[in-house]
Amino acid sequence: MSSEPSENPSYRDAIEFLYDLRLFGAKFGLENTFKLAALAGNPHHRLRFIHVAGTNGKGSTCAMLESIYRATGLRVGLFTSPHLVSFRERIQVNRTLIDEDEVVRLLDRIRPLFDEFPADHRPTFFEAVTIMAMLHFAQQRCDLVIWETGLGGRLDATNIVTPLASIITNINIEHSELLGDTVEKIAAEKAGIIKDRVPVITGATPGGGLDVIARVAAEKQAMLTLVAESDNRKPPLDTLPLALHGPHQRANAALAIAAARVLNAGLPVNDASMRAGLAGVFWPGRLQRIDLAGGRTILLDGAHNPAGAAALRVALEAEHPGARPTLVFGVFRDKDSAAMCQSLAPLARRLLLVPVHAERTEDPERLVGACRLANPGAAVETCASLGEALDLAARDKFVVVAGSLYLVGEAMELLHLAIAPPRDEKALNEWKNRN
Repeated sequence: MSSEPSENPSYRDAIEFLYDLRLFGAKFGLENTFKLAALAGNPHHRLRFIHVAGTNGKGSTCAMLESIYRATGLRVGLFTSPHLVSFRERIQVNRTLIDEDEVVRLLDRIRPLFDEFPADHRPTFFEAVTIMAMLHFAQQRCDLVIWETGLGGRLDATNIVTPLASIITNINIEHSELLGDTVEKIAAEKAGIIKDRVPVITGATPGGGLDVIARVAAEKQAMLTLVAESDNRKPPLDTLPLALHGPHQRANAALAIAAARVLNAGLPVNDASMRAGLAGVFWPGRLQRIDLAGGRTILLDGAHNPAGAAALRVALEAEHPGARPTLVFGVFRDKDSAAMCQSLAPLARRLLLVPVHAERTEDPERLVGACRLANPGAAVETCASLGEALDLAARDKFVVVAGSLYLVGEAMELLHLAIAPPRDEKALNEWKNRN
C-alpha cells in the first residue's frame, strides 16, 4: 500500500509542516475553509462529489463507490481519513496514492495563502489537507470525487461542497464532546451535509437518527432514500460475493448501490460495473485477513467504537464460528472501552491488551477489569507494545487485532504489509479540539 521509505527531503519537510499545523487543533466551522478555497481558486467548483458522513462504515462505503464508478471507466478521486500508515492514503485518484512531489507542490501553493489569515486563526491541518485534495482532484481532471467527512458534517471542512448526493451511513454515539451526547444531536450534525434539493441516502434507523435526518431532508426538499436491512439481500447482493467481509459490509454495499441507482441518470452504472466494483474493492484494515505459514491467520479490523466492535463480533461469529482467537486489543481513552470489551472479550481464548501508539491511548491496565468481567475464563495479559503482543502470539493459530485504526496501521507495519515512512506519519491523525 505504501511506497518505499522516502529519501525526498522536500517531502519530509512537507510532512513536518503538516505536523506543525496540528498545533492549530481541530476548529469546527467553515469560514476558514471557504476563505482558503477561494484564495486557491475554488477548485471544488470544477468537480462533482458524493459526500459521505456517518458514524461507522464511511470509509468502506466510499471505497465501494470508488470501485463501482472506476469500473464504469470514470476517473475517480477518493478523499478519506484517517490514514493507516502514510498520509498519502488520504488523497487518491483511481486508487493511486498522491505522490510525494505533488504533496510538496500543493503545500508550496497554499502555504503563502496562510498569510491572509490572522495569526490566531490560521488554517488547521484538516482544512489545509481538504483544499490540497480539491486542488489535486481538479488538476487530475477527476470525473467524480468520493468525499468523506472528517468529524461530524455540518461544520466539517469538507462541507463547503454541493455534492450530487449525500450519504449518511448510520448514527451512533461517538465524539460526544464535539458532536453532542445524544443520538439526536449527533444526527443533526451529520445531517448538516444535506443540501437543498440534493438527494440523500441513509442507513439510519428509527430511534437511530432517522427522524432527524428525515426532518432535515424534508426542510431541504432533498429526496430521501432509506436503505433497510432487507436491502442487504436484494440483487445483486443476493448472489454477489463481496470482497470486503462481514455482514456489516453488505449494509455498506447496499448504501453504495442505492446511491448509484439514485444518480444513474447522470452517472450511468450498468449491472456488470456494479458487480465488478463490489467484487473487486480493496479497503485495508477492515476484516483484513493475513494467512501466514503454518496455517496461522491474523485478522486486522479497525473496530474503534462500540458499534464497530459489535459488528466485528457478528462477523467473527458468522465467518469463524466456534473460533477462539487471541484478541490483541488497544483503544483510545475517549471511547467506551467497557462496551467494546463486552462485545469482543467473550469470543477470545486469550486477550493481549496493548497501548495504541498515539497521544489518546488508553492504559491497557485499565482494560483488564472489563475484559475479565466479560470473559472470566480467558487469559488476560497486558503488553508494553503491539510488537510485544504479536511476539507473544507468534504461535497462536488465530489472532485478531482490533480496537483502533491506528493500531491496525501499526500492525501493518510490523507484519510488513506496509512500509513505515522514516518519519511516523500515523500521528498526523491526532487532533485536539481548539474551539
